Amino acid sequence: MAPDEVDGMVAAWRAQRPDLAVDSLQVWSRIHRLAALLDTHRKKCFADRGLEAWEFDVLAALRRAGDPYRLSPGKLLAETHVTSGTMTHRIDRLKQRGLVARLRNPEDGRGALVELTAQGRDVVDDAIGSLIALEESLLAEWSGGQRDDLADSLRRLLRDAIGQEPAQD
Repeated sequence: MAPDEVDGMVAAWRAQRPDLAVDSLQVWSRIHRLAALLDTHRKKCFADRGLEAWEFDVLAALRRAGDPYRLSPGKLLAETHVTSGTMTHRIDRLKQRGLVARLRNPEDGRGALVELTAQGRDVVDDAIGSLIALEESLLAEWSGGQRDDLADSLRRLLRDAIGQEPAQD
């Protein structure tokens, strides 16, 4: 396979800092570049549908929950990895756009549920269809076996990296 920019960067580090084992840059620098590229593609895909990435994340979490497409704010926090203050703001903005509704939790009168509206479901269904088409096009040259192998390797890498996450302050 032809060398890429990461190969050049790694070679330069090897020349400048031969005391460092820079092989991990072969993996992490490519993942970083792929993540940035995918983020750009996703943002455009969502923007074309009038969404920001965070809006898609909330709507998608509700859609994945299945009929009646409801989750508690706490479950949405767990699904989207944001703070409660951020989630409250996001729910309010999505409610203003008519994409979600806030309901009383019938099992806990003090609690609330967030429900995807019909309009929200249409928007997220359109966005996920477009996103899947985009991501499929990026893997068009890969066989099913190659995709499975890559997914397995990335799953393992992610699992191992999560186990070594730095402590949160």
